Amino acid sequence: MASAISLSFHKQLFLQLIFFSWAIVLCFIGFQYLREKEYKSEFLDAQLQQYNRHLLVAVEDGESYEEYIASHEKPFDDLRITLMTIQGAVVYDNTIEANSLDNHVKRPEIKDALENGSGYHIGRQSASDGREYFYSATCGERVIVRTAIPYSSTLNDLLSADWSFLITMISITLAMSVVAYFTTRKLGKDIERVNRYEAEREKNRLKRQLTNNINHELKTPVASIQVCLETLLSGITLSEEKRQELIERCYTQNERLRRLLNDVSLITRMEDGGAFISRERVAINEIIDEVAGELDIMPEEERMMLHTDFSEEIIIDGNPSLIGSIFRNLTENSIAYSEGKNIYISLLENNERVCRIRFEDDGKGVKDEQLPHLFERFYRVDKGRSRQKGGTGLGLAIVKHAVQFHGGNITVTKRPGGGLRFDFSLKKQV
Repeated sequence: MASAISLSFHKQLFLQLIFFSWAIVLCFIGFQYLREKEYKSEFLDAQLQQYNRHLLVAVEDGESYEEYIASHEKPFDDLRITLMTIQGAVVYDNTIEANSLDNHVKRPEIKDALENGSGYHIGRQSASDGREYFYSATCGERVIVRTAIPYSSTLNDLLSADWSFLITMISITLAMSVVAYFTTRKLGKDIERVNRYEAEREKNRLKRQLTNNINHELKTPVASIQVCLETLLSGITLSEEKRQELIERCYTQNERLRRLLNDVSLITRMEDGGAFISRERVAINEIIDEVAGELDIMPEEERMMLHTDFSEEIIIDGNPSLIGSIFRNLTENSIAYSEGKNIYISLLENNERVCRIRFEDDGKGVKDEQLPHLFERFYRVDKGRSRQKGGTGLGLAIVKHAVQFHGGNITVTKRPGGGLRFDFSLKKQV
């Protein structure tokens, strides 16, 4: 079991570290890739813009743009050159007849040039020849010059990011992942060793506490039984009524001992993981009906009215004895200490995975500072009254363990108007 927990913890720690490390690295690589590609695009655009401006100056100075294009060196051999009016009408194109081209005013690079003086666009397919180009446009006072480079392996290489840097970053991250694996494995084992040590200490502490509490709880009934038996065996002349009283007292204290030992045994079994506690199909409604039937045959002065609000049948995979102990112990707790007249059990939620149930009484409740301790073993709000009622002090502790055994949790709060409210959940399958 310990090795499984250690492995699980190690994997969790390792996966979290790897996830965050790779997330950071991939974000950085993605940012660097886009940044480098943008830088190279802007560098290419700057080269084309320089040629555009020279041509634009020549045209606006009255020189022949055809002579300028023919006589001056181009930055790229297969450069496409287009001249158009401010309104977007094409007046010249060195690769296609100008009168066959439509108005270019809505092209992205032209719109940017009209707004900002210059603009470029990456990888748009030309409507005239179907080729994909890198466009760069420059706007003058009367003319717009646009140059374009068709996409080729050379251009792709020019615009592509430097993968040597990216590969280096990925290699470093992989190396760090290997180091992280061995580091987290050692760290996981160290932490598991500490947790196992602390868990063992806590387990021993609880065992000592339970043993001390059991010894304390056993003293009173054992001492009472011993006094009664010593009196009966002493040879003192006793009336039949007195003798019967001593025998009944022995029986009562013996019954209290029996209940205490049964409760301690039940808690011990649940704490050991419930390996020997069987599970089967349990109908919660039937358990509640049984509790209601037991209430009906109680003496009238101890009886409380049970009100249920279950709109549907609730079936879970659990242990009927433990499920019954939840409702019986809560009911006995209300009868013994609440001084109320009514118990309310209602269904709060029911789905495929879990059901949530509320148990309430209309009694006097407890003080706020006592609420956090109600599920502690042998904790009593009124110690004298609890012993008088024959309680073991383990009822609500059993309720909590039984709920946890069925994969749920339980809370206790004050009920508006008086009394206690227990909300607990039970998983359909654990």
